[in-house]
Amino acid sequence: MFLPVQKFADFLTYSIFKIPQGSKLSSAVNFFIFDTIKIFILLFVIVFIITFIRTFFSPEKTRDILSHRKQNIYIAHILAALLGIVTPFCSCSAVPLFIGFVEAGIPLGVTFSYLIAAPMVNEVALGLLYANFGLKIAIIYVFSGEIIAIVSGILIGKLNLERYVEDYVFKIKVANVQYQEEKKTLKKRMSETLEFTVQLIKKVWIFVVVGIGIGAFLHGYIPTGALAKIAGKNNPFAVIFATVLGIPLYSNAAGIIPLVSEFKRLGVSMGTSLSFMMSVTALSLPEMILLRRVLKPRLLAIFAAIVGCGIIITGYLFNLILE
Repeated sequence: MFLPVQKFADFLTYSIFKIPQGSKLSSAVNFFIFDTIKIFILLFVIVFIITFIRTFFSPEKTRDILSHRKQNIYIAHILAALLGIVTPFCSCSAVPLFIGFVEAGIPLGVTFSYLIAAPMVNEVALGLLYANFGLKIAIIYVFSGEIIAIVSGILIGKLNLERYVEDYVFKIKVANVQYQEEKKTLKKRMSETLEFTVQLIKKVWIFVVVGIGIGAFLHGYIPTGALAKIAGKNNPFAVIFATVLGIPLYSNAAGIIPLVSEFKRLGVSMGTSLSFMMSVTALSLPEMILLRRVLKPRLLAIFAAIVGCGIIITGYLFNLILE
């Protein structure tokens, strides 16, 4: 599928830039050109498809589904985690979504199942993982992320932590407006999807390029298996270190995939790599700062601890399964 892209990367590297074959620089440059083109092609296709599906959802519809009071609480957690995959979400929407869910009477634990799944099980990351590593890894990514979201939400719900939500959240009364789903033609949905896809790529391209750049450097200058002893399956602390390392980082999931690919080549276990990626997407510092506006420090710490432990356990579990 990407053979023409590889030939183009070879042409630029060896014929246009005239970098000697077999050198570390040529390996890095060739990797950067090839992966940049490949990732952006995949990114456009995946985002376009997912965004088109999302035109049939809305935050209001998601809230209404989850606020159905007759459904079993455990079913609500599962539904919230599943909706987190396909509904619109970004770090900046975490606070208004949280307030809207609480105001609608959705239990706190169910709200957290959604808030954990939405960034963690990232549809772009899912598509790129499938394209780069195959169906097995993609399924493991989705399954583990959903389990973490469901179990974490259930635990938070059982602990009755509503007193650690900022008081003003419960005082806000969102206008009970009866929204009417707009009937859109296929042409309008396609147009909106294309516009959103282009705008999203404009926002995230820098993260993708930086991620590929770091991956290209590792590919060209760090030998295969170099990190096997430090972050391989035989190091009992590798998953913990990877999870903690990912928390302060801020990157789009698409920018992490090239690093995951290189981590695997360098000998890092797949479970450890997935833990790093999940930590970056689910426990990023910017999201924690935004959530602090609605959560008191103790609940924020509990949330981070439960999700972090879930990511770590999942990393170890899948290191056992995949290695």
